[in-house]
Amino acid sequence: MTDPTLMQWIAAILFALALIHTFSTKIFERLTHTRPAHAGVWHLLGEVEIVFGFWAMILIGVMFFVAGSEGTLAYIDSRNFTEPMFVFAIMVVAASKPVLQVAAASVRAVARILPLPNATAMFFTVMFLVPLLGSLITEPAAMTVAALTLRDQFYSKKLSDRFKYAIIGVLFVNVSIGGTLTPFAAPPVLMVAGPWGWDLAFMITQIGWKAALAVFVNAAAVTLLFRRELAQITLEQAKTDDSTPLLLVLAHLGILLGIVIFLHHPPIFMGFFLLFMGIATAYPQYQERLILREGLLVAFFLAGLVVLGGQQQWWLETVLMKMDADAVFWGATALTAITDNAALTYLGSLVQGLTDEFKYALVTGAVTGGGLTVIANAPNPAGMSILRHRFSDNTVNPLKLLISAIPPTLVAAAAFRLL
Repeated sequence: MTDPTLMQWIAAILFALALIHTFSTKIFERLTHTRPAHAGVWHLLGEVEIVFGFWAMILIGVMFFVAGSEGTLAYIDSRNFTEPMFVFAIMVVAASKPVLQVAAASVRAVARILPLPNATAMFFTVMFLVPLLGSLITEPAAMTVAALTLRDQFYSKKLSDRFKYAIIGVLFVNVSIGGTLTPFAAPPVLMVAGPWGWDLAFMITQIGWKAALAVFVNAAAVTLLFRRELAQITLEQAKTDDSTPLLLVLAHLGILLGIVIFLHHPPIFMGFFLLFMGIATAYPQYQERLILREGLLVAFFLAGLVVLGGQQQWWLETVLMKMDADAVFWGATALTAITDNAALTYLGSLVQGLTDEFKYALVTGAVTGGGLTVIANAPNPAGMSILRHRFSDNTVNPLKLLISAIPPTLVAAAAFRLL
């Protein structure tokens, strides 16, 4: 490997500062109260979704001086912003009222079958079934549906902080591994499925069933551990809204399916999204507030990660390629906590001559660590954006999230390494 350039060193330093900023958002939120003269600035810097976009803009500004306008524009044009655009589109559509009605009805139907109290059954179903649905409707959509359901049905109650963090820790891990039953739903798998020839049969038989078992164990464990708090929760009687015309519901589901099918083709899936916006505007009586702000913040976060992450290949690839097949699993799990897991697997797909064992270890390690931090997996900022207002100071403490995610992460690691 050639020596890193000045720009690569600068980008690595800015990336490190962005990571520190990610773990410091609570400080900025507190400054909004103690330093009200600049409350707007502190609140902006306290938004976790702003962090990587903010530092990416600084990187671009520095790059203009170091590399010149031509080099900077060439670098930006070389970045692939499909994932931020896709997550924005799928987030907004999945959170629309007709789609949520169908998802909620499905969850209630499954929960009624379980021989458990109402709140307990609903909670377990959301934590187990919805992450697995991410293998079909994609992980960002599953995260959106699960987070909105948890926010309205559980986080709106008086839960202990310990329970709140346990929920979000298990949710992030389960969504990260729950999308591995298919080759198109989890971003880290999507990056390598084509180059490595991983089809549906391979994913189910080699990775998917292990992930499903880990999702079940994690959901059952958090349900059992906090069964007393769940027993004290009384869910509101579900309001069956039959006023939404069936054709409109089918149109929403069709648009959602179209966005998923054409997730590699921004002009097409954004066309579906604009069609959705037209329908939502034409029939506002069948909609609630669209989460456009939340979706745009998440897209900004991911776009910043794309810009900053593109300059980290020189050290990430060096670290990964020095590991053997066993060490790469734990290395990928740890590295995922400080960079998007799809970036790790993408780098692996560029390397020729990897053994099947190394490939398996890299991908399973990447999805295993996908719940440790907000930046570890693309859907995490979506869940964070929806749930963080239910925590003190309207923010999720990154250290508490990390601690809460470690137990379900170890369960996933055991499933992938021991089974």
